[in-house]
Amino acid sequence: MTLILIVVLVALVFTYINGFHDTANSIATVVATKVLSPRQAVMLAAATNLLGAFMGSAVATTIASGLVDPKVVTSEILICALLAATFWSLLTWWFGLPSSSSHALVGGLCGAALAAAHHDWAVIVWSDPSTKHWWLGKGLLWKVVTPMIISPVAGFTLGFAVMGLMYFWLRHWRPATVNRLFGKLQLFSSAYMGLSHGTNDAQKTMGIIALALMTATTAGTFDHLPGWLSFLSMPEPAAGQKLQIAVWIKVLCALTMCAGTAAGGWRIIKTLGHKMVRLQPVHGCAAETSAATVLSVAAYFGMPVSTTHAITTSIMGVGCAKRFNALRFNVVERILWAWVLTIPASALMAYLLVQLARFSGWIG
Repeated sequence: MTLILIVVLVALVFTYINGFHDTANSIATVVATKVLSPRQAVMLAAATNLLGAFMGSAVATTIASGLVDPKVVTSEILICALLAATFWSLLTWWFGLPSSSSHALVGGLCGAALAAAHHDWAVIVWSDPSTKHWWLGKGLLWKVVTPMIISPVAGFTLGFAVMGLMYFWLRHWRPATVNRLFGKLQLFSSAYMGLSHGTNDAQKTMGIIALALMTATTAGTFDHLPGWLSFLSMPEPAAGQKLQIAVWIKVLCALTMCAGTAAGGWRIIKTLGHKMVRLQPVHGCAAETSAATVLSVAAYFGMPVSTTHAITTSIMGVGCAKRFNALRFNVVERILWAWVLTIPASALMAYLLVQLARFSGWIG
C-alpha cells in the first residue's frame, strides 16, 4: 500500500515538472506577445487544462495498457520510470530547452520495463496493428513513433499555411488594427491551446496512476482496505471495454500540472516566445490555433503526442511564413537535439535505476 502511494506521489511530482515544460509551452505565445501577463495566462491555462482533462481518456488508456506488458509493471518499476522522466525534464528545463515530457515518460516506462524483464525485448509492445485503421493500432510504432513524426510536420505545415493565409488576408490592413484585433482573438486561440493540452498531456500521468492502481488491484493489494479507501481499487477492463479513469485522478493531475506552470514555466516561455522567433499577436494566434488542432486530433485517436513538438514546430512554420531568416537556427538546433535524445536518454536512465534498485535489493 505504501508503494502505491509513493507511485502516486512521484507521478504528481512528474506532473508538476510537466507543468514547467508543456503547460508553459501552451501559454508561451500569449505571454510573449504581451496579450496576457504571465499570471493571467496561468489562470487561463489552469481553467482550460482542467476542463480539457475531463474530455475523454484515450491517451490515458494508451499509457496504461498500450506500450508495455503490464505483467512486469510493479510499483517499484513505475517509480524508476517516473524518476527517470522527471530527471530528464528537469535537466532540459534548466537549460531552457522545450523537450517533450511525454516522450520522457514513454522512454522511462520502456527502459524500466526492459530492465524488469531481464532484457526481454518482447515486453515492449512494438506494433499491434489494427485491421480497420492504422491509427487504431497499439504499440510504440502506432502510438508514439508515427505521431512523433507526423505531429511536428503537421504543426509546421499548418503554422506556415495559416500564417500565409493571414498575410494574404491582412495585406492591406494597418499594423495597429491587426495587433488590436488579434490581441483579442489570441485570447480564444490560447484558450483553445490550453483545452487541447489538457485533453492530451494531463492524461499521461493519469495513465500511469491508473496502471499502478490496476496492477495493485490485480495483485490483491486492496482486498482488505477499509470502505472509505475503496476508490483506490481499479480492476482491469474486460476485453473490448474501455478503461475508465476516476474523476479524482483527473482533478488531481490537472491541478498539479497547473501549479507547476505557475512555479517555473518562464524559462521555456523565453525560449519559445523570444529566442526562437519574435512574435506579434497575429503570429501567436496562428501558432496556437495550428498546434491546438494537432493536439486535439491526436488526443481523439489516443496518441500521446508532444505539446512541445506541436507548438514549437507551429511557431517555426509561422516564423518561416514571415521569412526564413526570421528563425534563429542555433536555438532550433538545440531544441532538435533535445527531441532526438529524449526517449533514449530517459529509457537509459530508467533502465539504470531499475538495475541499481535490483543491486541494492529493493527489487527482486
